[in-house]
Amino acid sequence: MPKASDIKKNTAIEFNNSVYIVRDIERSVPQGRAGGSLYRMRMYDVVSGSKTDETFKDSDMLNLADLTRRQSMYSYADGEELVFMDNENYTPYNLNKESIADEVMFIDETTQGIQVILIDDAPVAIELPASVDLEIIETDPSIKGGSATARTKPATLSTGLVVQVPEHISTGDRIKVNTVEAKFMGRADK
Repeated sequence: MPKASDIKKNTAIEFNNSVYIVRDIERSVPQGRAGGSLYRMRMYDVVSGSKTDETFKDSDMLNLADLTRRQSMYSYADGEELVFMDNENYTPYNLNKESIADEVMFIDETTQGIQVILIDDAPVAIELPASVDLEIIETDPSIKGGSATARTKPATLSTGLVVQVPEHISTGDRIKVNTVEAKFMGRADK
């Protein structure tokens, strides 16, 4: 049983007789308290999809839910659902776009390293790799001799995500994007 301070995003916990996926964590240190940080967690019920916000002390003990992670790849969109295919046994996993809205901006048909999170054999969330390679579909023209570090410009990626890139990057380039901070990391390996 981990403490609240050890919980990370996309962790599944048991709380109030339900299983929740932690989507966002805000840490605060109230003034005038002897020690003790507070962790406000935005959680989604894996069955109903309902959202709840709970605040825990850093020393509160939480139960991790029993979950399975399966290596998968994005297959196709089916209305309001995205279908992921298990890399080993080709089982399709359908997830509602709304429940994984934050992750969708980093996924295209070439994205590798996606894990579908299952609870009782039902898909409830996905976990992205630390970085993904995406193609730039629109950005201002590259500037010859443009500095690699100084100034940046917005670039729209194949998934619709907009990130800031250095001036020397141009439309059609594949770049590596950090999935936690949604930031440019460099050109993708060819």
